[in-house]
Parts: sequence; structure tokens; C-alpha cells
Amino acid sequence: MQDPSELFSFETDTSLAQMQASVLVVALEGFIDAGQTQKLLADHLLETHPSTVVASFDVDQLLDYRGRRPAMTFDRDRWTSYDDPSLLLHRLTDQQGDAFFLLTGPEPDYQWSRMAEATVRLIKALGVRLTVSVHGIPMAVPHTRPIGVTAHATDARLIPENEVAFGEMQVPGSFTGLLEYRLGEAGRDAIGFSIHVPHYLGQGEYPEAAVAALDRVTTATGLDLDRTALAAAAGLNRLEIDRQVADSDEVAAVVHALEEQYDSFLEGRKRRSLLATELKDLPTADEIGAEFEAFLKDVTDEKDVTDEGDAGSAADSGPTS
Repeated sequence: MQDPSELFSFETDTSLAQMQASVLVVALEGFIDAGQTQKLLADHLLETHPSTVVASFDVDQLLDYRGRRPAMTFDRDRWTSYDDPSLLLHRLTDQQGDAFFLLTGPEPDYQWSRMAEATVRLIKALGVRLTVSVHGIPMAVPHTRPIGVTAHATDARLIPENEVAFGEMQVPGSFTGLLEYRLGEAGRDAIGFSIHVPHYLGQGEYPEAAVAALDRVTTATGLDLDRTALAAAAGLNRLEIDRQVADSDEVAAVVHALEEQYDSFLEGRKRRSLLATELKDLPTADEIGAEFEAFLKDVTDEKDVTDEGDAGSAADSGPTS
């Protein structure tokens, strides 16, 4: 592997000691991001909190320009602009003046391992203790119900109240996922939040999902992040969605079906909670097996007694004509 440190360069003369911050938020475009959740979150943070660029990455080594061609503007007889892609590490301050970092830009197409190692080196050099990532995933859920979240982390203690919704599965990889994995191997803390976005709203902007992401980041990090503008945008977006649903019987029927499905799922979870209020209280496979064996033994014993009784009765009564 080539030297990972050559992938980035610092964009400030400020010393590393003065740039320290304990939190890094990762919001890289390119992977699944239903409702443009992470883009809305990143744009909101940069618009509402003071920021400076701390470091930039060499995108010429990381991006496939032909795979996702940057936009250019042609006017009459000449090229007038080029949307130069950039992968940047920003340093922001929250409403209390506490600093944190934000990594934005396109997800790398190449050199994932080298890029991950470069990011880990920056994390160590800048004193980051917790890395947080967010993105939206399309789900068969209605927009009229609370937004769900799938949380994951390098250590279960970081998400103590998390209720596991999925078992083991294989999914297409992402650079952010690889970074979290590498941080776990290095013994460093990282959390990821996948925000559940109604699948019928996944193609456009869905600010309500970005608000949910912002709230999760705030809770996980303790940062005091402004949510006013984002919450206002979510409110206006919700009014427009409700209007469009009301204007279409077909869409309204789809939403109603999703509501019934969602409510049935919650009811099922409530029934389960009557048996075990927490997932950790559910019996293990060994315990279930032992109970089942005991049940079969009881049934067998009862059957033997019944058979003996029936045999005795038959002998007493003698043959019938």
C-alpha cells in the first residue's frame, strides 16, 4: 500500500494541538441515501455552524470521473464552469462553542483501504474519540408514523438501548461501512445510524429523515446542534406530502396499507413483550430445547399411563360381539 498520509493535505497553518476535537461526523455521497438524508444533514450543519476546511483529499486518485462525470457548463461558444469534486474535512463549532469535524464529499471509487487508513490516521492525529455516520435507507413504512432507525456500532455499549431488527446478512459494501469496521479493528469508537425513509419518498428530499439523523447525532455525541431551519423545512415538506396524498386515492390507499402493516408489526411486538419485556429476557435456544424435551417427556408419561388404563379396561370388559 502506498503511504496513506499522501492522500490528504492540511489546508490550514493552525497546529494540530489547536485543531483537536472529539467527534467526527461522516457524510459521504454515493452510497444508498434515501431521502437525501445525509446530504441534507451535511448541508444544514455547514450552513448553520461556523466552519473551516482543515484538510482535503486527492480526489484524482480516488474518483472514477467517467463513472460519475462532474457537471460542466457550456455557454454559446465556450466552457464557463466546472463542478470540481472535492472531499473535505471541515472543523465546525456547535452552539456552545464545542468543536467537531465533518467529512463530506463523494464516496471514493478507488483505494478504499488506503483511504480508510488515511482517515484513521487523521482521527488519531486530531484527537477524535467518536466517529458517527448517517444515511437513509428505503423501507416499506408510512410517513405518518414515527421514523425508525437501525443503529450499529463498534461496541454494543455505544448503543445500549438498541433493539436488533436484523440477523446476519451480506450487503453491498460501502466506504463508510469499511471505515467503521477498520475503526473497530483499531479499538476505536464508531456509531452508524440508518434512517428508515418511506420508500415512496426515497427519491426526493425528505427533511424529516434528516431531522431524525440530526437528533441521533446530538444524542450520541452531546453536541448542541441547531435544528431550527431543518425542522421548519421538514414541517413544510410534511404539509406538501399530506396534500399530495389527499389528492390521490391511489397513493392514499398505499399509505393506508402501510399504516396497517406498521401497526400490526407494533402490535406483534407488544404481544411479545408480554412474555419478555426486553429482548435479553427472551429464552435462549438451549432453554427452549430443554423446555420442549421436558414437555415431550410429560406427554409420553401421560400417554403411557393412559395406554395402561385403556389396556386394563379392555381386559376387564372382554371381547365384544
